[in-house]
Amino acid sequence: MLKRTFFITLTALALAGCSNNDSTDKSVEDLNGVSLEELVVKAKEEGEVNSLGMPDSWANWKETWEDIYETYNIKHSDTDMSSAEELAKFESEKKNASGDIGDVGIAFGSLAVERDLVVGYKTSYFDDIPDWAKDKDGKWIIGYTGTMAFMSDKKTVKNAPKSWEDIKNGDFKVTIGDVEKANQSQFAVLAASYAFGGDEKNLQPGIDFFKKLAEEGRLVTTSPDLATIEKGEHEVVLIWDFNALNYRDQIDKSRFDVTIPEDKSVISGYATIINKHAKNPHAAALAREFILSDEGQDNLAKGYAKPIRTNANISDEAKNKLLPESMYKNVTPVKDSEAWNETLKELPQKWQEEISSLIQ
Repeated sequence: MLKRTFFITLTALALAGCSNNDSTDKSVEDLNGVSLEELVVKAKEEGEVNSLGMPDSWANWKETWEDIYETYNIKHSDTDMSSAEELAKFESEKKNASGDIGDVGIAFGSLAVERDLVVGYKTSYFDDIPDWAKDKDGKWIIGYTGTMAFMSDKKTVKNAPKSWEDIKNGDFKVTIGDVEKANQSQFAVLAASYAFGGDEKNLQPGIDFFKKLAEEGRLVTTSPDLATIEKGEHEVVLIWDFNALNYRDQIDKSRFDVTIPEDKSVISGYATIINKHAKNPHAAALAREFILSDEGQDNLAKGYAKPIRTNANISDEAKNKLLPESMYKNVTPVKDSEAWNETLKELPQKWQEEISSLIQ
């Protein structure tokens, strides 16, 4: 099942980062000086790669790990966890690292660099990656994106919304999930803020929009998942496009309308990070190389995740899993990552003060 909740706990991580580092720990040097040929040889010698937060059921990682094993004879194991937990594990284990590579929300990529937890590897595809989706030294690189979408249950919603304005003027209930903890829900606030004139530094237009829904008794803050969506407990869900498409296809493709808001939406992504204390650093780097290859991008698309490389050669099977490109014409990435990271620290309390008290 393609479902994993990422928790934004940047403040907690910042406090955890105050602990002293062990200066005697041996760490991996920058991998950008290693040729691809040398990387393959060394990765095969290591013979395994251990990931965090990259389970078989998420974004079709299963097929990617199988391909890496078949191509390079590199074995794989994963421990599923949230982005915050991945960074905490990198930081706490140091030279006793159990994870070589992780997959984290974009905000945690920057935080990993700030904490000096990761090593750079740009891959052969670095120039194909948009600037907003990568660290300049390849210390984190987005592999696939998520765009805020509307998932409407046509059993209960006669006119599925196509814009934030449609939601504002509708009479159906809207599920946003837990804004105080869930990354997906927090980006829904940002997307609505964009639509009504706000930005990363000013979420008030989005807060006011959801406040109106709450006052009308139309806002639902329970977390949507496959089971509750299938039971019909949600009318319109604010959700990443890849989650919506996967849920729709698992339940009943004809029952749900999935669309990207016509007026404005936000695109984010999930980045691979390579542990600077990795026991199998070359295998981890080779895994990133494969993830960004045509084959790896195709695998992600078959798991409903939109590839970051727009020039990747994607199969018809994979293309049919995704929404039409025309739906993404008014989509924008976070314009000011630093401001957004700061805003995220304040959003939970702001939401609690202005919205939570209104929810019945």
